[in-house]
Amino acid sequence: MSERNYATQMEAARKGIVTPQLEIVAKKERMTVEELLPLVASGKVVIPANKNHTCLDPEGVGSMLRTKINVNLGVSRDCKDYDVEMQKVMAAVKMGGEAIMDLSSHGNTQPFRQKLTHECPAMIGTVPVYDSVIHYQRDLDTLTAKDFIDVVRLHAQDGVDFVTLHCGITRKTIDQIRKHKRKMNIVSRGGSLVFAWMCMTGEENPFYQYYDEILDICREYDVTISLGDACRPGCLADATDVCQIEELVRLGELTKRAWEKDVQVMVEGPGHVPMDQIAANMKVQQSICMGAPFYVLGPLVTDIAPGYDHITAAIGGAIAAMNGAAFLCYVTPAEHLALPNLEDVKQGIIASKIAAHAADIAKGVRGAREIDDKMGDARRALDWEAQWACALDPETAKAIRADRSPEHDDTCSMCGKFCAVRSMNKALNGEHIDIL
Repeated sequence: MSERNYATQMEAARKGIVTPQLEIVAKKERMTVEELLPLVASGKVVIPANKNHTCLDPEGVGSMLRTKINVNLGVSRDCKDYDVEMQKVMAAVKMGGEAIMDLSSHGNTQPFRQKLTHECPAMIGTVPVYDSVIHYQRDLDTLTAKDFIDVVRLHAQDGVDFVTLHCGITRKTIDQIRKHKRKMNIVSRGGSLVFAWMCMTGEENPFYQYYDEILDICREYDVTISLGDACRPGCLADATDVCQIEELVRLGELTKRAWEKDVQVMVEGPGHVPMDQIAANMKVQQSICMGAPFYVLGPLVTDIAPGYDHITAAIGGAIAAMNGAAFLCYVTPAEHLALPNLEDVKQGIIASKIAAHAADIAKGVRGAREIDDKMGDARRALDWEAQWACALDPETAKAIRADRSPEHDDTCSMCGKFCAVRSMNKALNGEHIDIL
């Protein structure tokens, strides 16, 4: 790679340098580079693009851009086939997932991570604290602060575009969790590991204590920090409580510190949130974190739909994105139940893409509604091929129609000749409308 006179996308934008990545993102978003440059410079848009991820097809993340979606993958002790995970990765990219997060918690994780950053054009994210135990093959309480920081460096060197780091919980959080008696305590896997490590060692959160060192690593490789929300609500009862909001305030301070070193930042958000609290959550984050892109898990709007949580998350995700969330982490039907299989991944992506697209239309994102208007034209003309071309998942749409094919091609098997579109077309053309 040729020498470049900037460390990060943010530094380049602040210097007025138009990077190749920024140019690509501007085209995708139908913006001029002059419009996009100040948004990246101010931190309102991030372009996660590790300098070692050379096959990346870059994307911008920010509330004024198209809402992006992230797909969580990775092996566990109970489901450890990396080939199956790679199939999921390729399916996710084909279906329009803009980011892949490798959350592997078993086996030799580095070859899979490197395969992703050498072959996958989507943004790649990881949670280094998961990998620390796996990488060293030592239990949590035997790891040192330096061990955790070294794994962050390893992930940066491997070409990861963004890392989730739970920097916002401190020893004060331990007292808070004990005192406030949350229904679900901490449901963030990374957050719970940091919490457990602090409890067992008596030390401060290494990701908070050595934040400046982490910023230096992220600056060197242009890794975007995704500030993890260890205290995100894991049930409706815990939504928007003291623990969640106090951590968010700390994440706002950490955002500012990152920007001082030209390091790009996203802020992670809830969680399980009732519908009537979602908009307020988005506004509070925008205010406290000064417009840094908000990356939300769902939010799930009810706790009682295991097996259907891709739907509860899509409802919350659409409301969140409409009110300023920039990045939706998909949720699959397997959430709370199991590691998602290929079909779960597909269902999760489709639900999330619908939520993101619906929000983009509501926000008036440039060009968002064009495809919907094309679909309207195709349906009016009863042009099935044109409808497939507009469909988010044409294979499923075709399969449903083929499974219950109608007697006449210009109708479907629901209405047959009672089809309103067919009747209107004929009536307006002065034709005879035959029903029987």
